[in-house]
Amino acid sequence: MKNLSILQVAALASTLLLTLGTLGTAKAQNPATAQNATKATTAPKQIYEWKIYTLAKETDAARLDAFFSDALIPAYARHGIDVGAFATADAYPEFPAGARYLFIAWPDMETYTRVSRSVRDDADFMRAAKSFFDASAPDPAYTNLETYLCEAFDGIPQLRRPDVKCELYEFRVYRSPNMEANERKIKMFESGEVQIFDESGIRSVCFGRTLAGPRMPSLTYLTAYENRTTRADAWSKFGSHPEWRRMSRLPEYAHTATDNTSRLLTPMPYSKY
Repeated sequence: MKNLSILQVAALASTLLLTLGTLGTAKAQNPATAQNATKATTAPKQIYEWKIYTLAKETDAARLDAFFSDALIPAYARHGIDVGAFATADAYPEFPAGARYLFIAWPDMETYTRVSRSVRDDADFMRAAKSFFDASAPDPAYTNLETYLCEAFDGIPQLRRPDVKCELYEFRVYRSPNMEANERKIKMFESGEVQIFDESGIRSVCFGRTLAGPRMPSLTYLTAYENRTTRADAWSKFGSHPEWRRMSRLPEYAHTATDNTSRLLTPMPYSKY
């Protein structure tokens, strides 16, 4: 050892430190618990897309439904994408009718961009849709198309399909006075409001921060019910839930939502949800 030069000793010391550091890192990363923690923090967040078609007149519903069921939804299906299709529940006169709602839960933004472009360029789709396009150019089947593009909440990154047959869905949009208030409303959901939904019998399907849409800043969510009675019971339990009463009075959640709109929906026969 005494015959080694100073440079040789320094090189040996450096090699030893590097080896020990590598072993220490490997030891910290190998346990299954560490791997699970990494997976939990990197769970992919879905992208939710809502397309809301306002019918020109009620008699146009049939040809719009045919376009969806025979051309558009099969085009998405060829790329492995399910499309939910809903009508405004006509048994609820307090909610406006005359619209169709399409819903897609995308795995990520890249898939949304790629498949949307592919559907537009799909020759089979264009052939199947030709009669609809030819007829609706001079005589539109719908007067307006609104789109909400949303990113799933951090705490609820994936859609939850209802575990029972649900005949009624509720789509809500909460608009906030500013971006900061919107983030506080999202925090309110993630910090306990979603859990109160679950405990009250409100089946949570998905929650999303609106990235682009007609009413912003905002968030959207979809919930599900077996029927009108179970919805009424669930919301009654929610309103009287002690934790909701406590949370709703907290100053940090004051003025988080300027208004909210609600639509009760029923799935169409051709819906994939």
